[in-house]
Amino acid sequence: MTEERAASHQDHLDRLESAYQRLAEKHGYDSILIYSGAPRVHYADDQAATFRSYAHFLHWVPLPGLSHSWLWIRPGKKPVLWLHAPEDFWHLSPEVPDAPWVSRFDIRLTTETLPPALTGGRLAVLGDVSAHVAQRLGGEPNPPALVLALDELRVRKTAYEIDCIGEANRLALAGHQAAYTAFVAGAAELDIQLAYLGASRQRESDVPYQNIVGLNIHAGVLHYQHYDLRSPASYKSLLVDAGRSVSGYASDITRTWSGRDADPRFNALIDSLKAMQQRLIEDIRPGVSFVAVHHLMHQYLGQLLAEHGLVRCSADAAVDTGITRAFCPHGLGHLLGLQVHDVGGRVSPDGHPLPAPETDPALRLTRELETGMVVTVEPGLYFIRLLLDPLRETATGRHIEWEQVDALSGHGGIRIEDNILVTAEGHENLTRID
Repeated sequence: MTEERAASHQDHLDRLESAYQRLAEKHGYDSILIYSGAPRVHYADDQAATFRSYAHFLHWVPLPGLSHSWLWIRPGKKPVLWLHAPEDFWHLSPEVPDAPWVSRFDIRLTTETLPPALTGGRLAVLGDVSAHVAQRLGGEPNPPALVLALDELRVRKTAYEIDCIGEANRLALAGHQAAYTAFVAGAAELDIQLAYLGASRQRESDVPYQNIVGLNIHAGVLHYQHYDLRSPASYKSLLVDAGRSVSGYASDITRTWSGRDADPRFNALIDSLKAMQQRLIEDIRPGVSFVAVHHLMHQYLGQLLAEHGLVRCSADAAVDTGITRAFCPHGLGHLLGLQVHDVGGRVSPDGHPLPAPETDPALRLTRELETGMVVTVEPGLYFIRLLLDPLRETATGRHIEWEQVDALSGHGGIRIEDNILVTAEGHENLTRID
């Protein structure tokens, strides 16, 4: 942790202490106990799944992967951290880091996995804990109103959090450049993934989400989950959706490139979608409804489809008939932070639900933008047969130039994604740092 980040982390902890005191008093709790969580073993096996520490625990303690640990927060007192450090020769046991933030906590190393014995007052217990464990502690497990308020606390990022996300972007971009270089050299999907991991300096179990590395038609599978071991016969396209974490804070970046065997029309579509994404980013500022920007994406996409001869109708007709949603079925973006799809995206500041529009059920961010939010902006254009083929024999389908669609379908699709900080003046692109 750099000196500048260490200083901003102190300010971050000041904010948390003040906010937790205010929220504990508001909701009638004398203290709050947060569990880091623990790995889950696969059924009938002795191997555990990849583990992620509970995000509200990481909000305080920048030690991703810390398990069986507990953080006790009492207003006006130093937080107590029971850090699980077993005496173990099978695995490397955690140690207290040499970092300035450590002085803000009463850290107690423990070999126990059981929760600490606590006394005094009304207690809220947060995290992956059973009602039985919470009851044994004399606490209430995950009180909905309190959890909702703490989720809202994470919506607007501190300077420390923004710095972490910015560094995660820088490291991820090095991975994307390495992925492109491997693509140009004729690598298989697995080789491209390994190049990404090496350049971004992370192991596969540490990525904030499973990287999407799709060649050719696989670029049109929105959450493509495999890595082919062999190089394809031709190289039409590559889509890489991959990030990096720094102290638990994620980046989420997508890039699409055309290959040596690409149809020239596909490369032109990439250029147009890049320009479209930058136009959408210009609308990111406080007070703007993200739903409105999402609808603007579909308007721009209708124009793009018409300009490139993929539809015969107007942009408005492409939107109104549902054509643009067949070419792009996902939302424009989401909140980003300790979770890739961070909390609070569909809830108003006062806790009221803000569901996605019926026409856009996949939209994860439905509130007005505020200073301090970090959001993704990720328009897409895909040739997904499952969505497009049902339109072929309909009145709507007569507006689509099927010969062009069929010629481009082997390229899969395009997505361009950046991470955007909402500032008082407008926005800052945390991804475009070159």
